Amino acid sequence: MNILHKIVETKRAEVAAAKKVISPAIMAELAAAVTRPTASLAKSIMEKETGIISEFKRRSPSKGEIRPMAQVTDIIPGYSAAGAAGISVLTDTPYFGGALTDLATARSLTCTPLLRKEFIIDDYQIMEARVAGADAILLIAAILNDEEIAKFIATAHSLGLEVLFETHNEEEAARIPHGVDLVGVNSRNLNSFETSLDVARRMIDKLPANAVKIAESGIHSPGDIAMLKGAGFDGFLIGEAFMSTPSPAETLKTYLK
Repeated sequence: MNILHKIVETKRAEVAAAKKVISPAIMAELAAAVTRPTASLAKSIMEKETGIISEFKRRSPSKGEIRPMAQVTDIIPGYSAAGAAGISVLTDTPYFGGALTDLATARSLTCTPLLRKEFIIDDYQIMEARVAGADAILLIAAILNDEEIAKFIATAHSLGLEVLFETHNEEEAARIPHGVDLVGVNSRNLNSFETSLDVARRMIDKLPANAVKIAESGIHSPGDIAMLKGAGFDGFLIGEAFMSTPSPAETLKTYLK
């Protein structure tokens, strides 16, 4: 079993356990009761000269520990002040060291659009995202069928959340549905977890012309940003390159110059 399948298997067990604590019906009521207006991640990216989604994560299956003791309170305000167009918060615990409480805490610290970075396999997680303060969610083509994708987009939009639809290859790009707010190309192979920006360059022409296009993973320098910008990407999701440095916010600034 590859790592992606293991993560999804773990996620199904997690969601089942969460539903026993707070029922889907009650979670739906909680999500519907949230009155905070959401902010548009897509708009924020397009309004910036360089639209970077800065990521908060402590570890990953490919790199192991990146910043294991990182605190949201120490990182998120700096990302916002430095000029991030959006902030991605990993909420997976077993593989990335995150938690839904990280997202809720981040919400209390910033008005910058927040993306819940998660392996979403159930409507329940989308409702959780709204309750915790997200403005957008990630949907990964590799782990969802077309029926699930359509259903989850509808749920997200009904709650005022935008959708970043993530692809990894041409087959997944052919499945990009109407109605997504942002389309991403993840240059990381989710089976081997190896990265190559050649994937993003190859895939850019497969994305809808009018889509807000996001390059994800494998970005390690301002030069990478310049190359991807030239290829046609509008935004860039970057985590490890920031979180592995002494000051993630100061490193972000160097990518925005």
